[in-house]
Amino acid sequence: MIMTEYPRLGERVCRATLENGLDVLVVPRPGATKKLAYLVTDMGSIHRRFRLEGKEHTVPAGSAHYLEHKLFDLPDRDVTAQLAQLGASVNAFTSYDMTAYYFSCTEHFRECLDLLLEFVFTPYFTEETVEKERGIIGQEIDMNMDAPESVVFEQLMEMMYRGHEIRTPILGTAQTIGQICPESLILCHRAFYGPDNMVLCVVGDVDPAEVADLALSRTGREKRPVAEKLCPAPEEMTCPAAYKTRQMEVAMPTFQLGFKCEPIGKGPEAVRQELAADLAAEALFGESSALYLELYQQGLIDQSFGGGFESVDGCALLTCGGDSMDPAQVRDRILARAEELCREGLPEEELLRMKRSAMGRRIRDLDSFDSTCFRLCAYHLTGFDYFDFPAIYESLKAEDLLAFLGRVVRRERCSLSVIEPLGNKEEKHG
Repeated sequence: MIMTEYPRLGERVCRATLENGLDVLVVPRPGATKKLAYLVTDMGSIHRRFRLEGKEHTVPAGSAHYLEHKLFDLPDRDVTAQLAQLGASVNAFTSYDMTAYYFSCTEHFRECLDLLLEFVFTPYFTEETVEKERGIIGQEIDMNMDAPESVVFEQLMEMMYRGHEIRTPILGTAQTIGQICPESLILCHRAFYGPDNMVLCVVGDVDPAEVADLALSRTGREKRPVAEKLCPAPEEMTCPAAYKTRQMEVAMPTFQLGFKCEPIGKGPEAVRQELAADLAAEALFGESSALYLELYQQGLIDQSFGGGFESVDGCALLTCGGDSMDPAQVRDRILARAEELCREGLPEEELLRMKRSAMGRRIRDLDSFDSTCFRLCAYHLTGFDYFDFPAIYESLKAEDLLAFLGRVVRRERCSLSVIEPLGNKEEKHG
């Protein structure tokens, strides 16, 4: 394995790409009791259309999440119970553009890692077990539909995008999960769960070479075909709907405001754009901004308010939201403040303060094994070494932030999704 040192962060990473294409990252933490492992595939809920071995396929919405659930099944074995007996805590999640399986433990690390690799790389589905899971995931979907914070965001995605799969909930819908069968899950696994499409990251007091050797012995030396993701046509930067409300059991209106951004792609330049957008959001409506204080003092927002920049494969957006008695006024004030910032500029001392604060938060997050593993994997999939973030921050200038605000924070790129209390007023669409 090749070790890279990062003196500014006090970190080291040992890296190897196995013969089968699996990337292995190990962050040694000598003396640490806890050990954490993430096994991530470059497939999320949006990757429904793909070409595999010359044939095009489309799988039902929610397939990636359904597959995440079913991979915990092995013939006549309870993987979760086995890991619990070893003293490990195991979990998984599916996002728009990745799926991760992970565990933490203090003992029996080798056995836990071997079991993680076994169940993720061993698809086992029957008609009976897939049907049983349909009810469980259906309950998750129902819970999401009763959660205002989920509904208001999913409504925003429908308002902002015409063709991108971010319009579709990660879990799918009751109708789409009804179309999922063992054959479609096996197809997804064959398409995206080859070692050459995955990354294994471990943080803790472990032997990096032993991690790599175990991964190779469990996953084999042979490379497997990886599907080509088929993306929709590029989106226009205008939003199909500017304003929409619906009613639910909430005490006061809650909202999500979104601004549509161009996709940023992959690699260091993409990360530079991401961090510039994050800082631009902080300058515009972050907790330390003048606008945040004004809105808070005037009772237009409360401590639930927050937001930032998010990049997903093929799209990007700036969002903010929370509870407010007048979401439309919050939107108008944000638009006006963006124009003001672009006109008046951002003082250099303010930019330096924000950069130091943002870097400080990321450095503190390195104390968290979970945050370190997640970010190393997520950025690795975008072609960037996460521990290089200090140099990116140092390269950012005020004009980078202002250019972003001037281009993105515009009314034609904006959608406002609102959930109002039952009986408050008629639902509005726009």
